[in-house]
Amino acid sequence: MDNYDNFLQELKEHIRNAQVRAALSINRELILLYWQIGRDILLRQQQQGWGTKVIERLARDLKEAFPQMKGFSARNLKYMRAFAEAYPDEQIVQQAAALIPWFHNCVILDKVKNNFERSWYIQKTIENGWSRNILTLQIDNRLFERQGKAVNNFDAILPSPQSDIARETLKDPYIFDFLTLGEAAQEREIEKELVKHITQFLLELGVGFAFVGQQYNLKVGNEDFYVDLLFYHVKLHCFVVIELKTGKFKPEYAGKINFYLSAVDDLLKSPLDSPSIGLILCASKDNIIAEYALRDVNKPIGIAEWQTKLTKSLPKELQTNLPTIEQLEAELENLSVEVDNEEKE
Repeated sequence: MDNYDNFLQELKEHIRNAQVRAALSINRELILLYWQIGRDILLRQQQQGWGTKVIERLARDLKEAFPQMKGFSARNLKYMRAFAEAYPDEQIVQQAAALIPWFHNCVILDKVKNNFERSWYIQKTIENGWSRNILTLQIDNRLFERQGKAVNNFDAILPSPQSDIARETLKDPYIFDFLTLGEAAQEREIEKELVKHITQFLLELGVGFAFVGQQYNLKVGNEDFYVDLLFYHVKLHCFVVIELKTGKFKPEYAGKINFYLSAVDDLLKSPLDSPSIGLILCASKDNIIAEYALRDVNKPIGIAEWQTKLTKSLPKELQTNLPTIEQLEAELENLSVEVDNEEKE
């Protein structure tokens, strides 16, 4: 039959989309139910002076009333109460928290105490399709405090809104906790390790980065030059040149990467691409010196530190995509397993 394969593919896509919508709808209704239960417990405790022991009693009675329904352990009821206390406005729950799985919300409740920051992690989870483990890692590595903090000249060089997107794409510091090299490792060794652990490296860089090459050759005039690490950013539609330094930032680094960006724009950039962006990663930097170094540079450049673990204190003032069917199924399996375990306790 003519075009049968195309027809089958279209049907499969429709079914998959319907499955995603159904799973998301179920998740939304479940979380709204949990919020309502938590709100009702909270109200009774506030208005009638019920103590915390009522949760244990409710857990037993609800399990008895709904033996086929999971999720009514005392521990989960306490999460429901905390959830309702954290989000007293049902609209916020409907528009944000109900769009991610329940145990993602529990992680955020446990680890993040500021509602603005909670909303940020919820939104990033929705945008990037983070699993619970990735969400936990990002919170533990304090992504909220690091995102968009690299010294840069984007506002002066790039048009809006690209300058805003580019700024939020970079962070400071970058955490390469997957590296196993000693402190005396040379830049080339670190580059090789980053490429060796490219999945973790890309996760730390953020959504949108595609790896192009290490020590990427640029022939300018009669000489060969080599970019430490070259990426393409699919959202910004531009090449990203990364120069890795093991020591403190020096002003001359800005001139060197400015040269590389000019070469990449001439040799690699297509008419449809946006101007290439540079990122200098140093072991340390003086922010004032970094800002001066970029002041009169005519290419978009960011400067940030890199660390093998989050050991340095951050300044006090700094205190993608829908999930796939497979991810949704995995989350539902995890939910079932965890609730079963809780109810056995």
